[in-house]
Amino acid sequence: MIHVTIYSWNVNGIRAAERKGLLDWLHAADADIVALQETKASERQVSTALREPPGYHADWCAAEKAGYSGVATFSKLAPSQVARGIGDPRFDGEGRVLISTFPKFTFYNVYFPSGSSGPERVAHKLAFYERFRDVIGAAITSGQRIVVVGDVNTSFAEIDLARPRENAKTSGFMPEERAALGELFAAGLVDTFRHVHPTAAKYSWWSQRTNARERNIGWRLDYILVSANLAPHIVAADIHSDVAGSDHCPVSLTLEVE
Repeated sequence: MIHVTIYSWNVNGIRAAERKGLLDWLHAADADIVALQETKASERQVSTALREPPGYHADWCAAEKAGYSGVATFSKLAPSQVARGIGDPRFDGEGRVLISTFPKFTFYNVYFPSGSSGPERVAHKLAFYERFRDVIGAAITSGQRIVVVGDVNTSFAEIDLARPRENAKTSGFMPEERAALGELFAAGLVDTFRHVHPTAAKYSWWSQRTNARERNIGWRLDYILVSANLAPHIVAADIHSDVAGSDHCPVSLTLEVE
């Protein structure tokens, strides 16, 4: 059996995060796989140190729009196959999905759309959820081992945000968004943090406008999900709210797999 440690972090701009110590954090974390979201850059736009981080293979998926969205996956073991997108032109130009095939599982690094700018983006977000559920559902049905990480831009339950009543009509906690996330669970994905910590109130995102982080008025928007056939292999899961450098903090999972 081997331990595989995974970190996921919405860095809110990878070049800004580098200036705030991202590479030092990467070295200290010493994870097997690190998934970053909202990179806001392509691999051609970053430093050599980020493009080829020491000890890691790096894969990138950038949005067509400059300075927007984007994901990157750093892994100590190079994947045998890498795919970008979920086969839908409505979403794939936004650089939201990077799929890496490793010996023990298929790894999805995903930056789900936000609905905060209005009803049209909420509809876009829900359509993305539906398409992603179909993709993941097919993979799970085929018996694959699946790990899905990223910023899902939704808090599922009241325990997942500090002020649920005040935000019942706010995108990120609207009933239809929570239901869409619930459909991923129904398709066979397990919320690893909640699996390990069923009653813990910890958050992974805080508004930068109201000193919310200092007051811990946050939301849990960043998740690591696994297919049910990996759930027995969960060793640890956590949210690292002490790590600065973004409006989000990293989340982690350790698996023990044969």
